[in-house]
Amino acid sequence: RYDLSSWSAGLVYSAEERMLFLDLCVPVGLTGTKLGCAEGGCGACTVMLSKYQPTSSPLGEWVSGPLCSLHHCAVTTVEGIGSVAGKLHPVQERMPKSHGSQCGFCTPGIVMSSMETCGRCTGYRPILEGYRDVHQSKTDTSHTLSVMQNLSAACSSLHPADFLPLDPTQEIIFPPELMVDTLTHQHTRGVNTNTYLTPSLSVYLFHYLSFKNLLYPVILAPGYIPELNTIQHTDEGIVFGASCSLTLLGDVLKAAVGKLPPYQTEVFNAVLEQLRWFAGLQIRNIMTASPISDLNPVFMASGCKLTLMSKGGERVVVMDEKFFPGYRKTILTPEEVLLCVLIPYTKKYFAAYKQSPRREDDISIVTSGMSVTFAEGSTIVKHLALSYGGMAATTVMAKNTASRLLGKQWGEELLQDACSSLAEEMTLHPSAPGGMVTYRRTLTLSLFYKFYLTVQQKLVSEGAYIEGVRADYISATEIYHQTSPSSVQIFQAVPDGQKEEDVVGRPMMHLSALKQATGEAVYCDDIPLYENELYLCLITSTKAHATIQSIDTAEAESMPGVVTCVFAKDVPGSNMTGPIVYDETVLADVTCVGHIIGAVVADTQAHAQRAAKAVRITYQELQPVIITIQDAITHQSFFQPVRTIQRGDLDQGFTQADHILEGEMHMGGQEHFYLETNVTVAVPKGEDGEMELFVSTQSATKTQSLVAKALGVPASRVVIRVKRMGGGFGGKESRSTTLSTMVAVAAQKLKRPVRCMLDRDEDMLVTGGRHPFYGRYKVGFMKSGKVVALEVTYYSNAGNSMDLSLSIMERALFHMENSYSIATIRGRGYVCKTHLPSNTAFRGFGGPQGMLIAESWMSDVALSLGLPAEQVRRLNMYIQGERTPYSQILDHITLDRCWDQCLEISSFTQRRAGIETYNRDHRWTKRGLSVVPTKFGISFTAAFLNQAGALAHIYTDGSVLLTHGGTEMGQGLNTKMVQVASRTLGIPSSKIHITETSTNTVPNTSPTAASASSDLNGAAVHNACEILLHRLEPYKTKNPKGCWEDWVTAAYFDRVNLSANGFYKTPDLGYDFETNTGRPFNYFSYGVACSEVEIDCLTGSHKNIHTSIVIDVGNSLNPALDIGQVEGGFMQGVGLYTLEELKYSPEGYLFTRGPGMYKIPAFGDIPTDLTVSLLRDAPNDKAIFSSKAIGEPPLFLAASVFFAIKDAIIAARKESGLSGPFRLDSPATPERIRNACEDRFTKLCPPAEPGTFTPWAVVV
Repeated sequence: RYDLSSWSAGLVYSAEERMLFLDLCVPVGLTGTKLGCAEGGCGACTVMLSKYQPTSSPLGEWVSGPLCSLHHCAVTTVEGIGSVAGKLHPVQERMPKSHGSQCGFCTPGIVMSSMETCGRCTGYRPILEGYRDVHQSKTDTSHTLSVMQNLSAACSSLHPADFLPLDPTQEIIFPPELMVDTLTHQHTRGVNTNTYLTPSLSVYLFHYLSFKNLLYPVILAPGYIPELNTIQHTDEGIVFGASCSLTLLGDVLKAAVGKLPPYQTEVFNAVLEQLRWFAGLQIRNIMTASPISDLNPVFMASGCKLTLMSKGGERVVVMDEKFFPGYRKTILTPEEVLLCVLIPYTKKYFAAYKQSPRREDDISIVTSGMSVTFAEGSTIVKHLALSYGGMAATTVMAKNTASRLLGKQWGEELLQDACSSLAEEMTLHPSAPGGMVTYRRTLTLSLFYKFYLTVQQKLVSEGAYIEGVRADYISATEIYHQTSPSSVQIFQAVPDGQKEEDVVGRPMMHLSALKQATGEAVYCDDIPLYENELYLCLITSTKAHATIQSIDTAEAESMPGVVTCVFAKDVPGSNMTGPIVYDETVLADVTCVGHIIGAVVADTQAHAQRAAKAVRITYQELQPVIITIQDAITHQSFFQPVRTIQRGDLDQGFTQADHILEGEMHMGGQEHFYLETNVTVAVPKGEDGEMELFVSTQSATKTQSLVAKALGVPASRVVIRVKRMGGGFGGKESRSTTLSTMVAVAAQKLKRPVRCMLDRDEDMLVTGGRHPFYGRYKVGFMKSGKVVALEVTYYSNAGNSMDLSLSIMERALFHMENSYSIATIRGRGYVCKTHLPSNTAFRGFGGPQGMLIAESWMSDVALSLGLPAEQVRRLNMYIQGERTPYSQILDHITLDRCWDQCLEISSFTQRRAGIETYNRDHRWTKRGLSVVPTKFGISFTAAFLNQAGALAHIYTDGSVLLTHGGTEMGQGLNTKMVQVASRTLGIPSSKIHITETSTNTVPNTSPTAASASSDLNGAAVHNACEILLHRLEPYKTKNPKGCWEDWVTAAYFDRVNLSANGFYKTPDLGYDFETNTGRPFNYFSYGVACSEVEIDCLTGSHKNIHTSIVIDVGNSLNPALDIGQVEGGFMQGVGLYTLEELKYSPEGYLFTRGPGMYKIPAFGDIPTDLTVSLLRDAPNDKAIFSSKAIGEPPLFLAASVFFAIKDAIIAARKESGLSGPFRLDSPATPERIRNACEDRFTKLCPPAEPGTFTPWAVVV
């Protein structure tokens, strides 16, 4: 807890204009608060900010922003509320005990948010469960907290008695010394002539300073000016001072709605509805002239009055179509300031709407405010105001439409005229920034239609003589409300008689969870600064395909703090790199936007970043520029080889089929969005070329070998150390090596420690993600739905290098049939070489792409025959003893058991009947249901990687230090390894410790990937422990009544080696593509998911109503961790298939470089009703203690949500007379859902002809 007003003036005045509060915390060891995105979008940097406000509560949330904004503030970080060493705060305790912390990087931010946020690992359910009790007595201040509170009666594996009671001494007390005169004029001056006048919560400003590289000479923050903080209730409405926060605005309006008659408060309700979804409490108190503002359309449509003040006096303007003359411009003169805003009482019908990709905390696609007044005693339109955001460079009024409808009766004829007029007036150029042109235009009509029905319904209720709203249309008028979520987790208890100290099979808490919740867990960038340490910042290409003509570093090298620039000539060893094929350069070539050309090394991060932006590069652009898969097909730009798997005579198979259909599908890529970006600290050791690197990587050995290659030294001179990662998901398997190599080269050149942690936008730009896929298929099937022949061709967008793309394509081919037995089949895979950053491994490694396209043709078969999709899927599913297309026999198959149990626990038959009834009764909302299986092969498909090592030391006090070849990234690998060692050695888990993964303890490790790490490393740990047990056996025999410590001591004095290396390799693996023979997988994991969704046919939004998952994990090593992996993987799949969308320009520039534009699932995206069941009595004799892998298999089960959406779209299309197969690409975003639900509104907004324009973004 810090009183910033007590700092010396010298310290504050020397603070740089971009300096964050976090920059102050790190040097003094307060590393719990993390910088996850630098936009305030993920919540990882949330702290508690307290400032004295006599009219309101002093406590609130804050996202770390410029340091100079904290005058007269007290700040509490996660360390300030509790610690493992001291005493945990109940809020900190609940998340770990509910198994809600996995990688833990965002955990402190979520803890601090709960004291009044988005994680990637857990799937959110355990976080919500953990906080159900702590929030029961608190006020519902945000939608996220509402979700947390509403869970209180839903699911409970824990009882309040399991938690520490709240200690009053841990409550945050506002420091009395900060209750001072806040009107004192304060200013600070930054090093680049920035003058700050009084504090400002300027996260939005910091975004502009950092990402857009803008510099403002004077920054005003009028937060303490009384005239700008007044609230007045007048005869016209409520007047808010310009400095009133949106939180305060909401509180005042909510109180007014409770006191005033409804006819006066429709505008107030519209503002409150927008605020429900308007960013998070940490960052939303900033108002702008954005063209996609949530509130500006409301203010315009309601005719809000603004009072402006200057030296010349005051003037009052109405916020109308003239207020925004241009993009982010207003009619205010440079001398004027906004004094206050009058929000009027309603004397008319009013509504506001917002449509965004994600419901929670998201930027709008289209917003609107609409009002109508009727002539006295009639339904004749007297006044109409329609305001839209997202349809131009400014918020606009549909003046022509409004004028055209004046004097008309509110009815069907008016509706038709309105839609025709809006389609003509609300036009967008096909190349308009933001894209989604057809969807945005359709939304203007759809939202008006919602308004039309809402007004019609109110008129009828008031007794107007007008036709009522059809019963099946009413859902279009309903306001969305989050339903209280509930969840059930089912797993098999340990056998009767299992010893209490045997923790295998028990839901043991993640070993680092408590430290993660208190901010005490150490991540790579938390390592204290070394003496003379420097910071590196990358210099990246702005062109996709070019040669470099010149690089001018003069300006950069003259900047404060700059030490040197690093380019290809500084690489002492080889400049060629790559995880398998050395087809990349550490530095130099330009084959994508974001290609690393060089780096600047300076004394601080801010100096290095500023200098990197000053480097001037001259390019000669080259042709062709290949960005998309279609570009690659056109130019035949493919990596070799082209892989094929075939079984049977395809021509004969198609001849036997009753029906043949063809189709195609595109599946988009996915950003890993691990909360901890790539980071490396390189420390030269001063002799023999030795180098020690602390790296956030899944591949310690590969990092070691590539760094050594670049430095020109043997691998034995380089040590890689990995404590833990803040998430990985495959993104740190191979792409992390590029940064590590660069940092090592700089450290070697300067003989000084060098550090670099990428900013979120840098990480998203340079590292690549999941491969986009395009699939073409031809399928032959019988009248019954039995598939007899399949030909499928995959194309993946690999980017500018091979990386792991060939193996990913192979994995897609291995899963091209998913869980279905097909007699004759051929799959072919082309790896496209494009001018994008190289795509790479991502959870599922090609399997989710291959299986989604399989489910697409399976869906088409069912649609073409008019049969239930679940019937066709079940008919085609594998049974025991059948062979896969790659000739592997399926034994111990549990797919049928998973299927049957999933149908049972989901009440599938009753649910299907209920959906049919619902869809008959609702025209504009539809529900869909789908059940989807998965069969996921477990092993690295490169046989040599299926090996692992371990090292176990027993010390003379009986404690055990364990090391293995895997890395901890939140999945709980270290926890499981301790459980394995505990059972094998027969000692309590508290005696066993794992400190880190390092290449000098266990060499030649395989990447922590392919879901195989528990299998491989667990077996190696088991082997090491058995060796030690064998050595201790004589002493146990001699002293059977002794204890562990007695036996260890006796062995030591008898000079027995108490250290052992363990090793394991998976037997009988290997596959030959040429002969289609071999055994690529050790075994298979099976699972089935059933999901129900509801879509809004007018906007394309959907909500996840129900999901039941049954998955075979063998005998679970740790049910809590395994269920966490199931839920986290499933929610990551929900993002992949329904939400997350990478957008590139035709020139290869990535638009989606942060949480502002790239949306991962939020708390509200979890299914309202979620059941996860681990299949009982399914031991697996091919893995440690009969367990099964769990990391990747659950992700594809989210395809059940995708196909439930498709099922709902089918019902919507049926209303328009459409039937049969149709194409729905992934992800199923609101845009794609709405465009697929064709109706009379979509017909008024046809898309432009392809080829007649250059799109803003392309499908890569």
